[in-house]
Amino acid sequence: MAEKKLKESYSAESITVLEGLEPVRKRPGMYIGTTGPDGLHHLVTEIFDNSRDEAMGGFANDIEITLLPGNRVRVADNGRGIPVDIHKQTKVSALETIMTTLHAGGKFGGEGYKVSGGLHGVGGSVVNALSIFCRAEVHRDGGVYVQEYSQGKAKLKVKKLGSSKERGTIITFQPDPAIFPDTNFDFDRIVTHLRQQAYLVRGLRISVLDARGLEKVNEDSFYLRTSNFELPSMSFCFEGGLISLVRFENEHQKPVHKNIFYVEKKANGNDYETVEVALQYVDDISSRLLPFANNIYTAEGGTHVTGFKTALTRSLNTYARKNNLVSEKEDNFTGDDVQEGLTAVISIKLREIQFEGQTKAKLGSVEAQSMVTTVFGDAFSAFLEENPDDARAMIQKVVLALKARKAAKAAKDSVLRKGALEGMTLPGKLADCQSKSAEESELFIVEGDSAGGTAKQGRDRRIQAILPLRGKILNIERARLDRMLASEQIKNLVVAFGTAIGDTFDISKLRYHKIIIATDADVDGAHIRTLLLTLLYRFFRPLIDAGYVYIAQPPLYKIKMGKNLYYAYSDKEKESLVGKEEAGDIQRYKGLGEMNAEELWETTMDPAKRILKQVTVDDARESDRIFDILMGSDVPSRKSFIQSNAKKAVLDV
Repeated sequence: MAEKKLKESYSAESITVLEGLEPVRKRPGMYIGTTGPDGLHHLVTEIFDNSRDEAMGGFANDIEITLLPGNRVRVADNGRGIPVDIHKQTKVSALETIMTTLHAGGKFGGEGYKVSGGLHGVGGSVVNALSIFCRAEVHRDGGVYVQEYSQGKAKLKVKKLGSSKERGTIITFQPDPAIFPDTNFDFDRIVTHLRQQAYLVRGLRISVLDARGLEKVNEDSFYLRTSNFELPSMSFCFEGGLISLVRFENEHQKPVHKNIFYVEKKANGNDYETVEVALQYVDDISSRLLPFANNIYTAEGGTHVTGFKTALTRSLNTYARKNNLVSEKEDNFTGDDVQEGLTAVISIKLREIQFEGQTKAKLGSVEAQSMVTTVFGDAFSAFLEENPDDARAMIQKVVLALKARKAAKAAKDSVLRKGALEGMTLPGKLADCQSKSAEESELFIVEGDSAGGTAKQGRDRRIQAILPLRGKILNIERARLDRMLASEQIKNLVVAFGTAIGDTFDISKLRYHKIIIATDADVDGAHIRTLLLTLLYRFFRPLIDAGYVYIAQPPLYKIKMGKNLYYAYSDKEKESLVGKEEAGDIQRYKGLGEMNAEELWETTMDPAKRILKQVTVDDARESDRIFDILMGSDVPSRKSFIQSNAKKAVLDV
């Protein structure tokens, strides 16, 4: 009966038709991935991409991005300017069509663009739809034209304001707080992305200005950097292209060979299809692959990366065998072997390009794989033949990686085999929880036996497990897997997690969905926390990405006021409490072990009262670079970084 009613209620009246840009506002995640910080900053990327496409076509060489008061963003370029004449199909200005209609743009055919990143024709309109205010200002054909919008709808028709000697487009938008919970832009994040883009388009000048500190900005100038006021700003222009980008990525590393490999070549003799690759090996165990398709950073890789890896592995194996640099009995290099210590930038350009999803994180174009395999493979093989010293150094690096891989596999298999024989025996120091449900289980990693003992007494035994660490764990930044697993502390962590490690890592076997680092509030505690985060970032990154890693925030002070007790989690909070009434003995906690079990539960472990900080990675490449500096072997770079950021440190001295 219920099924019959359901069928009868499903009719033409049940179908909702969303007009104009309503679908974008209804389901913003379909177009920008998320309404969190990633989606917010994706708005800047979409507008910038349109300007950058003008530069890729040779029509612009100067782009300026300005953060304005009120969380507005202004993007100006000296390209051709968006057309403002009447569009035959829509009967309104081409500018209004582009800004208010999905899938309308100059990138679907014709000769408007040979190559573009704005494939779907939704960039400008999506940003417009998700903005409470948007303004387009076009300078072309000697005139200046303006149109304003709100939530994707034009307020008035396109209006000519007067004459202009400039040429280009200025888009200003203000994200809608009804869509985005947080509309504050991160200047450093924007700078990092746009620096990368400047490397990809040789000779393109990109300027980033932060004018949010001003009460009002005079926007009469085409480029705001030409105004009379001083602004925090960064400007980039690189003639070296991808070679300059590889040098930048490796500035804190020791190169294995002298010459950076580079090739740029048309594929199949086609002006619209090119392959560009630069690479260099460094003395490190991590790899850094930066893939781009039509200058869009494809964080999840795709067919162009598959073609690159295939050609790289084949070329190095062929050269090593041909020149007797490996023994006949030695196994062939694997993809993992040849990528260790590799920094490579792969950039392809296609006229007809397919991404998997609007956020363009993965390339799906089938022809890209063969393009890269052929162009890069031929050029890299020739490079190896013409530069025997560089080639020998690369092969030696890869051989070392192969031997390390075998040693690591033996060590890992040994650990896992012993665990299996012992029924996956958990570490002796681990006080496990009673629950077998990972969703509700928590693992507290605490510093020292004293804090461990207190935590074991104060915990909720049903859902909270405690694993105390003895001192500082191994710095794994430059340690291979075999050396890591020789460390009892790291081995205990691996077994406690239950996920295994390396190529057998399986996040579905994780035993706890909250891994909480609880160290003391002093310099040693901060160091131990950094070592643990390095381990988790390098070898258990999916745990961070899934939101399973947290840092506990124990109180810094216990304050007694008459008969009442208060806990303060910062100096500011302490001063606020002390200012209200006269305080007795103010106790400063140096470590978790100083608390009794009841205090530790009440302040740090009780899910109803505690403060936890979730560990996230907003920019993986920048995080990778920071870990290199802080935990690597480049002492001068680490010293410089600490000196530059010393004022940001909160020290308990």
